[in-house]
Order: sequence, then structure tokens, then C-alpha cells
Amino acid sequence: MTQFTSPILSFYAEPGPMTGIGPYADLLAGLPEDVPGLVAAVQGCLLHIFWADRYGLTLSDERRAEVQLRQVPRQLARLCELDPAPLAVARPLGRKLVGNCRDFSTLLVALLRHHGVPARARAGFGTYFLPGHYEDHWVGEYWNASEGRWMMVDAQLDELQVGALGIDFDPLDVPHDRFITGGHAWQMCRAGQTDPNDFGIFDMHGLGFVSGDLLRDFLALNKVEILPWDPWEYMLPWKGPATEAGLAELDALAALTLAGDAAFSQLRSRYKDDPRMRMPEGWPDI
Repeated sequence: MTQFTSPILSFYAEPGPMTGIGPYADLLAGLPEDVPGLVAAVQGCLLHIFWADRYGLTLSDERRAEVQLRQVPRQLARLCELDPAPLAVARPLGRKLVGNCRDFSTLLVALLRHHGVPARARAGFGTYFLPGHYEDHWVGEYWNASEGRWMMVDAQLDELQVGALGIDFDPLDVPHDRFITGGHAWQMCRAGQTDPNDFGIFDMHGLGFVSGDLLRDFLALNKVEILPWDPWEYMLPWKGPATEAGLAELDALAALTLAGDAAFSQLRSRYKDDPRMRMPEGWPDI
């Protein structure tokens, strides 16, 4: 495994509480180590809950409940129940684990970290699902050593989805104007550049929703990849009117998530020093 001189790269090359492999390392035997190969492996074992009908599959309530699995080891355990084959073997549709964009991203991140590649999940909004709309979404991000930069990867976008959505960019190098991180979305809305109601999913939208993706992205940068609907003490929408102090605090948090690796120590301190931010002891439990 590569030894990094950068503490930032070392941090992201190690698994977090959601992305450890646990006792399932044997399942990873034979996996490729390159990003395209790992993305193909992820697509070979996951089925997006909202795309199942497009693949001709009707999901039972029991199968749909698989999106509630937070941790990769629990996902791998369920995959073994469905089909014990190694992840290098693509599963038939009916034996793929049901997940969502967060799960495609966190599983890719887990596999990259297993190979010692610095990786992290990012929460925000995709511009490529509905015209004029910023859709709640997750992608993965990894350190491309040869190019010396972080590259975003949308592991959900297989051949069918690329065609159906008319994707005009490389899903292995998602442009930053096509996926908008939670912090960037927050700043766009606060500056009046975009309407907060253009951000969201289904009937959920607005500045409160954007603040939720800001927090989810902040947590993911600290290797805590919560489910999109997980409650959190600091999560909004607000129970009452937003205060100027509260908005200013979120402004600062957004700036921190966008400051890049130069602000890594502040990002970690913000997480560790504020009990509202930290993962509660004994959580997650599923």
C-alpha cells in the first residue's frame, strides 16, 4: 500500500466508520485496482432504487428497504445473502443490492480506500437529471496522483443512464459545474445567484434542504457518510425562522468545505470540537 507524506491523503486513504470492509475482504478478491474497473464492479452489484423499473425490475418492499443499510460491511453481508460471488462477478439484476446515489458513491470510496487510494464521498446536487433543476445527489472523489488533483466520479451512471439522461461529459471526471457540492449550492443561493427552490428532490426543496446537503458534504469530508435522510442535531430545515447568526454559521461552514485541502486542519477541528457535528457514540446501529 502506498505510504503518503501528506496527512490529508493518508487520512482519505484509510476507511471511515461507514467504509470499512470488515470480514468481507475475500469478496474483493480479483477486483481491478483502476478506477474504471472499480466503477464497473460497483455497477455490477448495485441497483438504484429509482431506476429499477427502467431496467425492467419491480422491487418488493423488502428489497427497497436495503437502502437503509448505512455501513459497507452490512451492505456486503446482504450482497452475500443475495449472491455469494465475489464483487468482480457482475450479478443478475435480481441479485444486485438495492441502493441509491449515496451507496454507489460510498461503495466506490470503500473499494478505493481498500486499495490505498485516497477517496471521499461528496454530497450536493447534479445538474444533469432534470432541465433547470439541481437534483439531490452524491458522487465519489479520488486523488489522481498522476494529475495531482481530486477527480469526481459518478459511479451510478452506467450505459443505460448515460443514454437516457443524454450525459455529455465523462462520468469518471465529472465537471464542477455539473455536480455542485452542498457548500457551493449554499453560497449560490445565499448570493441570490439561484433560486433555492430549484434545489432538491421530489417535493423537498428550498434553502433548508440545501443546508442539509451542506452538512452532509461536511460530514462526508470528515469520513462520516450518513444516509440522505439521517437525522442530525445540526440538520435543517429550521424548526423556526432562520436567525442571522445561524445563517452566518452556515456561511462559514460552506466556505470551509470549499477551501480545499489548505483548510483540512480547520475542517477536522470543526468536526471534532463541536458536539453538534460529531457522530454520536454508538451510532450508526444499522
